[in-house]
Amino acid sequence: MSDIFAQRREKLRPLLAKADLAALLVSSDANRYYLSGFELHDAQMNESSGCLIIRPDGKDMLCTDSRFADAAARVWDRERVFVYKSDGLEQINSLLKDTVSGKTGFEARHISVHAFARLGDGLSMEKADGLVESLRMIKSPEEILLLEKSCRLNHRLMQWLPGVLEPGRSEAEISWEVEKFFREHGAEEMAFPSIVAVNANSALPHARPGQSSLADGCVLLVDTGCRLESYCSDQTRTFWVGDKPDPLFAADLNMVREAQELAVARLRPGTAASEIYHIARSFLDEKGVGTLFTHGLGHGIGLQTHEDPGLNPNCKLVLSPGMVVTVEPGIYRPGQHGVRWEYMVLITEDGARVL
Repeated sequence: MSDIFAQRREKLRPLLAKADLAALLVSSDANRYYLSGFELHDAQMNESSGCLIIRPDGKDMLCTDSRFADAAARVWDRERVFVYKSDGLEQINSLLKDTVSGKTGFEARHISVHAFARLGDGLSMEKADGLVESLRMIKSPEEILLLEKSCRLNHRLMQWLPGVLEPGRSEAEISWEVEKFFREHGAEEMAFPSIVAVNANSALPHARPGQSSLADGCVLLVDTGCRLESYCSDQTRTFWVGDKPDPLFAADLNMVREAQELAVARLRPGTAASEIYHIARSFLDEKGVGTLFTHGLGHGIGLQTHEDPGLNPNCKLVLSPGMVVTVEPGIYRPGQHGVRWEYMVLITEDGARVL
């Protein structure tokens, strides 16, 4: 596995040279893991497990504090592990001054103004967002297998879930059942907090599970995913609890599923991500419900639940083989119900395949 991380770093080096960077300071936890295998998560938003200094000449450094020194040495040459004390910003600054001659790229999206002022003091620093992400967008065959494995477990969850949808059970209870299922079947953790929403709550695209309960003849939207062997799944299904679905709900569900099918059918290399969004949106506009579709059509997925490319009207990226995206149109009627249906889809050499 360590060879995979080394190969990724080698793919990054030409990008540094092209950007005329003497080094790249990698602060994003997901990017750090992608390049080194070290610590996928930072403990809290205001804490860091460390960073990487990647150089065109291969003299890379993994910087961390004493809590993680042994863990770092398990995935990295111990001679190139820089162990700092406390928060380490001044010490990393000194290390950069001593070892880097030229511009250092930094990930502006992943560093605070306060930290940048201390890290960059006296250095030539340049924004370099997206360099690692450009590699992460194209999944390797090994990554695709792991995403498929994570997705299969999510499918199992969705097939199992109707059996526990009993009237009287609260959103919070169902959310807990979902999390237990994932953990009991091998998942390391949730990919994100589950969205479990009954009736009017399902019209909130990011509803939080509460005490609203199922009843005979109600809508339940479940958007959930797990992390399995570091890779995420993300799927949404909208259920009718009871025998005969409400006609408006049934109509909305049919429109959402048709919009999704149209979008998936157009996924292929060379197509603009924004175009896929407009295919679904135009269909819903024609049906008179376009204004009830209030978010992007989907997003990339991998080590993180939300990655590039985004299937939204503002994304300028073009689809390429190896990208994995979600496709999740929705219709949201405030005070009534919401409907969303979500697949994970791999862009192939000549089209796309639903995972």
